[in-house]
Amino acid sequence: MRNDNKIITKVREALRGTLTSGIQLPTISPLRQSQNLEVEIQTFLRELALLSAEGHLIYEGEVSEQLERLIGEQRITKATMWKTPLLERLRIREHLQALGVEIISPNASKNELAKCDLGVTEADFLLPETATVGLLASREKSRAVSLLPRIHLVIAHTSKFRADLFEVLTEAKQYHYFVLITGPSRTADIELTVTLGVHGPQKLVIWLMKDEN
Repeated sequence: MRNDNKIITKVREALRGTLTSGIQLPTISPLRQSQNLEVEIQTFLRELALLSAEGHLIYEGEVSEQLERLIGEQRITKATMWKTPLLERLRIREHLQALGVEIISPNASKNELAKCDLGVTEADFLLPETATVGLLASREKSRAVSLLPRIHLVIAHTSKFRADLFEVLTEAKQYHYFVLITGPSRTADIELTVTLGVHGPQKLVIWLMKDEN
């Protein structure tokens, strides 16, 4: 009973803050400030490479050529994708079909989506400092498209860059689903051997699209 009283006393002291009195709290770093666009692009691409992901800065006229390269290198035969204004404008579906790729509906069963070689989404946010991609999933923008195919292709305009996570969370708080992706899926066994693609895509490819001058 005495031991119980000691425990209760410690809990009371902790709740009153007496146990933390005199402890120096960590300094809160100031919010990150956005750099000029070229610096943000180079920062993002550099961090992306460190994550074993692939990133390219491309223009609209290069989309068909880049898709053909990706399909050839990765032997893509089936793909699924979101339906967004940017992907529609770039005619991603039409380009893939012209290259002989079978298109699977993003609302298909998870088993069908898992058989896809490629899932194409559009980023809603980009964080240069960590090369993190933010996706606002919805009924029309299934999270499974970014999680089940073995390759995840993210297409994003450079206007999606945000200074830091605080800015992203402020914008995203009104949405029901929010996905943050930093590099391809990875895990490690008890010997700390890292393996890519165990719990998600084996490969992450990001195309940054910049307005032509």
